[in-house]
Amino acid sequence: MPYIRHESLFTLQDLFTMEQKYRFEAIFNAIDIQPLLCVVSKKSRFGAPVEVHYSAMIYSLIARIISRIPTIKDLIKRLREDVLFRLDCGFMLSDSVPSEASYSRLMQKMSDSNVLEQMQQQVIAHALQEGFICDDTIAIDATHIVARDQAPAKQVKEKPEPKKRGRKSKEEHANWNAQKQAEEASKAIYEKDIAAQRNESYSALSEQMPLDPQWGIKKNSESNNVFWYGYKAHLAVATSSQYILGAMLSSGNLNDGKAAIPLLKGLSYHHSHFKFRYATMDAGYDHEPIYEQVREAKAHAIIAYNRRREPEYIGFDEHFAPTCVREQSYRYDSYDSKYEMLKYVRPKACEECPLKNDSLCQKVYKIKRTSNLRKYTAPARGTVSWDEIFKRRSAVERVNAYLKGYFQLNHIRHRSGQKAKAHLSLVSLVYNATKLAVDRINKQFNQQAA
Repeated sequence: MPYIRHESLFTLQDLFTMEQKYRFEAIFNAIDIQPLLCVVSKKSRFGAPVEVHYSAMIYSLIARIISRIPTIKDLIKRLREDVLFRLDCGFMLSDSVPSEASYSRLMQKMSDSNVLEQMQQQVIAHALQEGFICDDTIAIDATHIVARDQAPAKQVKEKPEPKKRGRKSKEEHANWNAQKQAEEASKAIYEKDIAAQRNESYSALSEQMPLDPQWGIKKNSESNNVFWYGYKAHLAVATSSQYILGAMLSSGNLNDGKAAIPLLKGLSYHHSHFKFRYATMDAGYDHEPIYEQVREAKAHAIIAYNRRREPEYIGFDEHFAPTCVREQSYRYDSYDSKYEMLKYVRPKACEECPLKNDSLCQKVYKIKRTSNLRKYTAPARGTVSWDEIFKRRSAVERVNAYLKGYFQLNHIRHRSGQKAKAHLSLVSLVYNATKLAVDRINKQFNQQAA
């Protein structure tokens, strides 16, 4: 293949600088659009004839993301003015360019089904079968997306009635408890605590995910609050190969931690044969049910600890390692996977300590990981190994930047959460297909070099 640069490894940037014909061909070959054609094509030979070329329209939507064309109107203009672009998308010279209404109906059919998610899983399955995903660590994080919908006007809240003073009677207290229990039972799954998601299936969690745009808030790098009206994209990324293994869209006001368990369950649901060893996340995911879900997957959660007004842990240091009488921290030695036990040994400072032979100074500490999953991980907190694994979390932030900078994740041109979800699915599909195309080119180059 003459466009491969022999002096270095082929990258995403090299793919984007490639000639348009070969670039489109490499990415289109990584995507099987047959499932989508079955959804959007006409089901019967009766009725008005279909004058649009659906396969070419689908390829043109993919090409729009690759070529960074901002709107459907600009895409139609490009198809009309650029004959080579139209041919590369699969249109014939005799085909008429579809209208905006045709593209709108196509996006509506795509958003009404989950076919884009199925196509996404097919691309990941091909990458796994061909050996391009050999990661032992996944990273989970969220990024904000501004909606195209207009934010509603702020409603003035009515002042609540003043509470009745004094102690409630037994009957009033019983009625109050019954009312609270009824309100808790009527809540949606994402309005309850994160622990309630542990007993739900992935299908239920995916179907009940809130998709309506809402006001969101987060702190930027300067610790200032940033507000936006729209959504959040939650991604699970393989840290080494940087494939998107799971992607979900939610309302902008959803807590980041409430999307971790659905993503983890989605991995086991779609790719049960893919096994990871570590799952790394930031402090926003420091919740006990998330640790339990990762442990159920026979993996270790490497999550930054979020102190919530907790008192000082006497007899332990800031990383929850035991300390001696002189408050020297014990050293993490090893982890016994059979008994889920962390082993700590004496610190080096104890070699010259006069109390080393005293009964108060213990030589070895063994702590059960399940005694507190948040505090005890393998490898232990504060170790070089833990820090190195946690640094892999930057992969998901890098993918977020790729999607926003090169794949138009931050430019949703459709109203309603359902179409925004289809946009995220299409962007993730094109990104993974691009990664697969690059990996295949590199593999072919290595085979030719050998």
